Amino acid sequence: MVIAQVGDAGVVFPPDPYTYTYGRIVEIAAQYRVPAVYGFPVFAQRGALLSYGVDLDAQYGEAATYIDRILKGTQPADLPVQLPTKFELAINLKTAKALGIVIPLSLLAQADEVIE
Repeated sequence: MVIAQVGDAGVVFPPDPYTYTYGRIVEIAAQYRVPAVYGFPVFAQRGALLSYGVDLDAQYGEAATYIDRILKGTQPADLPVQLPTKFELAINLKTAKALGIVIPLSLLAQADEVIE
């Protein structure tokens, strides 16, 4: 992995279906000691440095309300497009320590989940 040879570098994996289903990415980043940021909180739980992205549980709840409205007769075309309103920040302190990274207290205070 070339990026591991650069030194002060990291990787950001945007939230998409490919990175969500391909959990091996976390293992490879850890193997090469590359700090990585992901768009889904599950990655921080799997050992990634941190994640910041849409709260999927909140999104599923919104989807349920849309389904309810459609089943009650609302035409899908009449429903407004909604953007996510809740995002989650998860920080893995075990990974930060293994990488020699100090997470600022101001960032820790904003985290929804801190994995120790």
